[in-house]
Amino acid sequence: MTVRLPSPAAPLKIGTRGSPLALAQAYETRQRLGTAFDLPEESFEIVVIKVTGDNRSMIDADRPLKEIGNKGLFTREIEEDLLAGKIDIAVHSTKDMPTVQPDGLVLDTFLPREDVRDAFISHSLTSIADLPKGATVGTSSLRRRAQLLVKRPDLNVVEFRGNVQTRLQKLADGVADCTFLAHAGLNRLDMSDVPATPIEPTDMLPAIAQGAIGIERRSNDTNTAELLASIHDTPTGQRVMTERQFLFTLDGSCETPIAGLATIEDDTLTLMGEVLRPDGSDARSGTRQGPVSDGAAMGTDLAQELLKTAGKGFFDWH
Repeated sequence: MTVRLPSPAAPLKIGTRGSPLALAQAYETRQRLGTAFDLPEESFEIVVIKVTGDNRSMIDADRPLKEIGNKGLFTREIEEDLLAGKIDIAVHSTKDMPTVQPDGLVLDTFLPREDVRDAFISHSLTSIADLPKGATVGTSSLRRRAQLLVKRPDLNVVEFRGNVQTRLQKLADGVADCTFLAHAGLNRLDMSDVPATPIEPTDMLPAIAQGAIGIERRSNDTNTAELLASIHDTPTGQRVMTERQFLFTLDGSCETPIAGLATIEDDTLTLMGEVLRPDGSDARSGTRQGPVSDGAAMGTDLAQELLKTAGKGFFDWH
């Protein structure tokens, strides 16, 4: 088919949240599409959509996300506008995405993955090991909370919600001794001045799909599918698919501490996965390795093994 290209008169509408990081991801998507088809910026329109998770008048910023809802907090309104035809594509941090899309939508385009690692952020310390006994750590991530408490049950972990800038300001205000951010976000925001120390995945396994930008579209929009195919990164897609299958089989959400990372070397895919009790009292992990084509099957198999070894009630919050 002949691809119908967007133009200044009929721009492709790119839906996104309004945070600086979300906008940076939307701009990267625009840049890659513009380069692929030699189009000016005016051929694209960035449409900022306020989602429930960003509405501070509705949500207490100090309440844990598990008490408010799930990953749909960051996607629901954007997906509604996509289904209604108000936007043509939606740009997401894939780690915020539910593993099942609403009827009529598909998430099948991924940009080249950024750094997958977590970053330790502190103005005076450089690692978890440096934290004194009883130190206060700020994080809104149940995964990071559980991983920290497995290693350091003595730590005082407090809720630390907000965008990157908000959390850094809380740290500067002395609310906590350290916090954690995804290194990918710091890189995309060119925040090299932040006192960040990367944490290797062997020390803190990242969130599912961390560092991956996903682009959602209407499943019947074949023209947009053709446009997006030009910027899709196949290895990232293969890795993310494997991790999301692992998460799907575990029935994971923002309420469940789950970590996972797939890597590819030559034609071999390695999947590391971890499930944790929310209070950090127990953790189970495992690995699978095999051909890239077996990624989804490996995700399912590893998840089933961890569910079996973890046992009933493992994820209950106390």
